[in-house]
Amino acid sequence: MSGLDQPDILAAYDAVRSDKDETNWLLLSYAGAVGDKLVLSGTGKGGLAELTSKLEDGQAQYGYSRIEYALDSESKRVKFILIVWIGEGTKVMRKARVSIESGAVKRVFSHHSIQVDARDRGDLDEKDIVARLRRAGGADYNGGRG
Repeated sequence: MSGLDQPDILAAYDAVRSDKDETNWLLLSYAGAVGDKLVLSGTGKGGLAELTSKLEDGQAQYGYSRIEYALDSESKRVKFILIVWIGEGTKVMRKARVSIESGAVKRVFSHHSIQVDARDRGDLDEKDIVARLRRAGGADYNGGRG
């Protein structure tokens, strides 16, 4: 997969993972209609909602996001998610290649608790994702109340 080792992509990944940086998401897009070159198409501080607003219906894209949620009234947890977005208008050949090419993205963005395969923005509802993270995280000190 071409482009994943670019300094701007690696710096954005480090920024999202850093506790000292406010950046909490990044988005990769294909550089052209054909080929496997990925480019950094955005970063931000507005959370999953902002990232979701940047997804394009005619594209396959990869997002990486920091999600913070309360375990209980005393503590918070930080988790990371990898989003594999295939918009409704994505061309058939691009859709087919995502299953192969997403493996390279997973290797570079290796620190994530869950992968979210999204075809619709509704697949990226933060409450649903936090519930998945709680289940994936093991102990639930909130008695299963979400």
